[in-house]
Amino acid sequence: MKKFHVRHLLEINLAMLFIATSGALGRYVHLPVPVTIGARAILAFFLLYLFCKWKRIPLKVKRIDFPIILLSGFLMCAHWVTYFYALRMSTVAIGMLSLFTYPVLTAFLEPMILKTKFQRIHLLLAFLVLAGMYFLSPDLDFKNSYTIAIAFGLLSALCYAIRNILLKQKVSDYNGSMLMVYQTGIVGVVLCPFFFTIVPKLIIGQWEGLVALAVLTTAIGHTLFLMTFKHFNITTVSIISSVQPVYGILIGAVFLSEIPEATTIFGGILIVSSVVIESIRSKGENSTPDANLEL
Repeated sequence: MKKFHVRHLLEINLAMLFIATSGALGRYVHLPVPVTIGARAILAFFLLYLFCKWKRIPLKVKRIDFPIILLSGFLMCAHWVTYFYALRMSTVAIGMLSLFTYPVLTAFLEPMILKTKFQRIHLLLAFLVLAGMYFLSPDLDFKNSYTIAIAFGLLSALCYAIRNILLKQKVSDYNGSMLMVYQTGIVGVVLCPFFFTIVPKLIIGQWEGLVALAVLTTAIGHTLFLMTFKHFNITTVSIISSVQPVYGILIGAVFLSEIPEATTIFGGILIVSSVVIESIRSKGENSTPDANLEL
């Protein structure tokens, strides 16, 4: 069981590494945010659809489950759009770290939505994450683009937390790639009208970044992430995945030369501390065969 726990932790870290590319790619692609997200979603949709056909993964959804999957698709769309606005108005570090208030939101929303037991340790972890958020922008001035970016990040976090909680109920019934086919398809349909607001050649000129977003971040990263829901409860997954900003900041530093300020680094350390604590705690929680049922 210990061996499997370590493997699952490695899997979620690999998923976070791929998803973390969204920070640098979100600032690298110079297109309107709805166009960027729409193109990313459509490309990922076709890739995932072909993958499901190749692997013969069923794409049929039970009628009773469709409303939840549809709602989660709209939430995914809102999450991506607001997150990319946060990135455009600040830096990779600010954008990604502001999004990662979502583990805190998840810790409080999961017991209410899924009727699970609230765990007091999450109050401590919530405090660590919120303290880390304070150091991202100690001057809450809404004339400052960084503060507005953090507000977008918080809204993105809320949408992401609710989406993950809703899908937690479905990952045991459906394949992660199959769920992402529906997610990306819904996002693509919602944002499709924005393609008429821009000259097509501008989209083609940004094909490298869009393909990277579709393949690395979306098709591979988010599918792996959904698959980890089977091995941990949603709050545990959320807090462990807070390591994603660390990967994102490192990628931004290497490829965009964005070196975060000392206060941002300190805030990031507080957030990552919650990851370490939850990783150790979840190891004990998942040490029994029925641990994954104790949600």
